[in-house]
Amino acid sequence: QVQLVESGGGLVQYGGSLRLSCAASGNIFSIYVMGWYRQAPGKQRELVATITAGGSTNYVDSVKGRFTTSRDNAKNTVYLQMNSLKPEDTAVYYCNADGVRQYNGGRVRTYWGQGTQVTVAS
Repeated sequence: QVQLVESGGGLVQYGGSLRLSCAASGNIFSIYVMGWYRQAPGKQRELVATITAGGSTNYVDSVKGRFTTSRDNAKNTVYLQMNSLKPEDTAVYYCNADGVRQYNGGRVRTYWGQGTQVTVAS
């Protein structure tokens, strides 16, 4: 069974920084895309950033220039460095792994982490 475990959330002041990590485990052969989504209270979950196994990245406009995603394919881990944080960044951040293949075969699947709270105080 594949599991995604996130860490690094917390409370930070306006303009501060946080770094989120998400490690995937479970006999994984490869992961095509890893990414971060967030959901604020009363709002729909939105894509924040994604990164392919080859290193191509994609960001929502509101975080461009402030957030950077990276990944370590050998460790099946994705990171999200968040700088210049704003109160509107407050949300639960979810890790996503798409196109996951395991060594024991089976179909390609998508997995989600349990979420980590990020709160930015004004």
